[in-house]
Amino acid sequence: MSEYEVVRRARPEDMADVVELIAEHAAYEKAAPPAPGLADRLAGLLFGPEEPRLRCFVAALPDGTLVGYATCAPEMSTWDGTEYLHMDCLYLTEISRGLGLGPLLISAIRAEARALGLPELQWQTPLWNEDAIRFYDRLGATSKEKRRYTLPTEA
Repeated sequence: MSEYEVVRRARPEDMADVVELIAEHAAYEKAAPPAPGLADRLAGLLFGPEEPRLRCFVAALPDGTLVGYATCAPEMSTWDGTEYLHMDCLYLTEISRGLGLGPLLISAIRAEARALGLPELQWQTPLWNEDAIRFYDRLGATSKEKRRYTLPTEA
């Protein structure tokens, strides 16, 4: 990894590139593409007038090209009675994997958790994503088997 590659907080001018990465991430996970207007919705969550509900970090190559992102938000654990930082997404383009950017994104998220006074970081990954599972295992993370469900609020 070059000393010019960087992980930093996303800026408003990054939103179009972040949405492109999100679309690539969705395709990688065989999910539906993002709905139109995502850049504006994310900008509101990240850069609105109040305390941001969402945080986003980006990974850039020496030429400034964004090649990855990670998002996180504080959540609550009922069982523990404490808050934690939930990492919703971590994605790197195929060409940028193995450059050391993944650990830098995780470090940025961990630093954010510490800055917020949160004792733990939690996330999930698809069971078929063996590369991600190996990466998280190398970090020393532990896993819990659960299945994630979604349910629309409108009937």
